Amino acid sequence: MPRFSCSQCGRIHYENPKMIVGCVPIWEDRVLIARRGIEPRMGLWNLPAGFMELNETVEEGAVREVYEETHAEVTLRRLHTVFNLPHEHQVYLLFLADLREPVWETTVESTEIRLFAEDEVPWTEMAFSSSTFAIERYFSDRRSGNEAVHLGTYYKHRK
Repeated sequence: MPRFSCSQCGRIHYENPKMIVGCVPIWEDRVLIARRGIEPRMGLWNLPAGFMELNETVEEGAVREVYEETHAEVTLRRLHTVFNLPHEHQVYLLFLADLREPVWETTVESTEIRLFAEDEVPWTEMAFSSSTFAIERYFSDRRSGNEAVHLGTYYKHRK
């Protein structure tokens, strides 16, 4: 991919992907998922996640995003998913996290919030492939005892 550079001084003007951070929040083997109250994909379900802010770590950002979207507090377990969206210039970092208590409330960003067992997840109403990927891997890992970090990529347009 060509980079933009100054024709006079040669300085490269980098364009880098956006980092999205969030969590797979767990309570008693169920996953906390929120119905989006904002665009894009308003009205569909999603894991709490969003753009990383300057001057924060990925861990701090993931915890902040859960709180901003659900007012729930979590304790991080470990990194669970790295998911690439090259066409959107985004990389998701999603952590497994334990809800500190089963307390949450709707926000401007989330109009409904619920805990879902595997057979209850609204798979056909998920907003983003990154959430579907991470939730599927969580339930699969729970059955198998796997604790790997999962790498995934969604290509909208393959060349």
